[in-house]
Amino acid sequence: MTTASAAIILTVVCMLTYSFEIVFGLAGTIMMFAILTLLYSAKTLVVYSVLPQILVGTIGLARSPRTVRIGFLGGMLAFAALGGGIGFFLFYHVPAHIFHSLLATLITLAGLHLVTGPRHLRLHAAGGRALDALAGMSQALFGISGPIAMTRLLGTFSDKTTVRNYALAFFLALNVLRAAGYLLAHTITPQIGHLMLDSGPFVAVALWFSNHLHFRVNETMFRRVVAWIIFASGLSMFFH
Repeated sequence: MTTASAAIILTVVCMLTYSFEIVFGLAGTIMMFAILTLLYSAKTLVVYSVLPQILVGTIGLARSPRTVRIGFLGGMLAFAALGGGIGFFLFYHVPAHIFHSLLATLITLAGLHLVTGPRHLRLHAAGGRALDALAGMSQALFGISGPIAMTRLLGTFSDKTTVRNYALAFFLALNVLRAAGYLLAHTITPQIGHLMLDSGPFVAVALWFSNHLHFRVNETMFRRVVAWIIFASGLSMFFH
């Protein structure tokens, strides 16, 4: 397969998978990885993914009602940063497979609870902060925080747009920091830079028009789809 053909496939896949993410608030990168690892290395996809994730957050929030309170989001990010620091420490001092198994169990059980009783999960303040820290810890160890952050938000807010917008804002902040780190470390290679420039405009247009689909999804369907994604994410972690 030629380089141009691979780039076209990447663009089309990202237009579809990140359109799903802008509607439901997660899973775009997970699905993109599952499809494109046959064409690109994992490292290339990890670095490239920062672009569509920033586009999802920026466009989704710009074209939605203002439901995100900076104070609440700041608290989430502060505890996530604390968890991230603990995660980096554990990365060097504790076997990662132990935490990986515990995390997979926790996500699977949370997803199972959401699937079987999607409107019954309610978190107190302490439980929410614990999940914020766990999301940051998981992000530092494995680059995964979506299922945990969404479980926390589903247990805190009842409105689907509020849940999605906080998720988009949370992930946008993390990805802006990630992009800054890539730029400082010169991690974005010429190949990845060309992929971003070639595919970015098409992905942005797809996200711009896909965002309205979020408002056509009813509350029950939104919660059920997200619950099943969280449950499947937890199960998949047992096989990685």
